[in-house]
Amino acid sequence: MKRQATVQVAVALLWALAFPCLVQGQQRPAGKTPEGMVLVPAGRYTPLFRAEKDPKDFPVSAFFLDVLPVTNGDYLMFIRANPKWRRSTMKRLFADGDYLQSWAGDMEPGPKAANNAPVTHLSWFAAKAYCAWKGKRLPTTAEWEYAAAAGLTRADGENDPEFVRQVRSWYATPAPETLPEVGRSRTNFFGVHDLHGLTWEWAADFNTAMVTGDARGDTGLERQLFCGSGSEGAKDTGNFPAFMRYGFRSSLKASYTVHNLGFRGARSVDEQGK
Repeated sequence: MKRQATVQVAVALLWALAFPCLVQGQQRPAGKTPEGMVLVPAGRYTPLFRAEKDPKDFPVSAFFLDVLPVTNGDYLMFIRANPKWRRSTMKRLFADGDYLQSWAGDMEPGPKAANNAPVTHLSWFAAKAYCAWKGKRLPTTAEWEYAAAAGLTRADGENDPEFVRQVRSWYATPAPETLPEVGRSRTNFFGVHDLHGLTWEWAADFNTAMVTGDARGDTGLERQLFCGSGSEGAKDTGNFPAFMRYGFRSSLKASYTVHNLGFRGARSVDEQGK
């Protein structure tokens, strides 16, 4: 009996020592969260439109996302390290004629582009290059939409009345000529600022808006989505902001620059530490 009791105590002690490690491993990925980013947990993304053959939603793996959009000050540091991305030397293949239009000069954002305001008037190519320089990437549409669907106090923002009101109000309001600084809004449930209410943002796969299926493996166009009957496949015909984002992304080309289109970086969890 004493031997059996001793074995039981030993097993209990080993389990007590191992249990916190097991729990910790289940709760968060290995490695620290990169500075200036938050960990967005894994979840599901339901696209606004989908063809009949497509599943209702797709899995989104956990990923890191910048807390704040990239600012003029951030981008200035990038240009100093990478002169080929200056306004005066920019090739039209990679950005149209309005590239960094609000800046006073090559190395001077100026009064219309505050240092801590989001950088805009830059192309997908430029945003992608900046992210690569920082060891990051642009978030996918699924990642961005999933993170942006979180409300102020809960992950399912569609059930957060205050969040829904704020988002709809912003999408119905014209963008100011001079953008305010980043980080002044409340963070959402995941701890991210300014996914709504400041600028539109580039996504890595912005040009797959009219592609059916999982964008990673499907390049076929769903022709029905171009006509009025496309709305029949929408998951929420009352989600005005989602329709706005869908239409906006569909109108873009990689070289376009827009006065209220910025970006932020992302990083896959398995990229951390590389």
